Amino acid sequence: MQLVTTPVDDEVAQKLLDDYFTSRELGFATHAEGYRRSNPDPAAFTPPEGLFVIVRNDRDEPVGCGGVRRVADYLHEPTFEIKHLWVEPDQRGRGISRTLMAGLEKAAIEYGAHWLVLDTNETLTAAQQLYRSSGFVEIDAYNDNPNATHWYAKRVHH
Repeated sequence: MQLVTTPVDDEVAQKLLDDYFTSRELGFATHAEGYRRSNPDPAAFTPPEGLFVIVRNDRDEPVGCGGVRRVADYLHEPTFEIKHLWVEPDQRGRGISRTLMAGLEKAAIEYGAHWLVLDTNETLTAAQQLYRSSGFVEIDAYNDNPNATHWYAKRVHH
């Protein structure tokens, strides 16, 4: 398994993001407002402001993706946000998400992050377990994302 830095508007990245957004839309089917799709801005995921990666398995097939981008400071310190973490359903349970999280955290630290933040929805219980087991703690909302119901932060620089 390898993480490959890829422009967010790359064709393979767009296919994985489409899978991600479609999954979220289906997961929100019972919510009155539905899921609001928000395509990522390529500039926000271009080093050193951030980066986007594709996870490729041992057969070089794209099986997941995720990004990290610079956002407003949290507690007056440099902060990056993890976004669009996705692993194809038939590839889950193999540690791909954990590897992806570690790679994004490493990149954010290299870009000067003191904090990592992320938001998620209550329907993503496995994701919330991953975040907590990766050292994230729940915080008050740091953004106005209409899809989010939980917000997390992790100090990565001491």
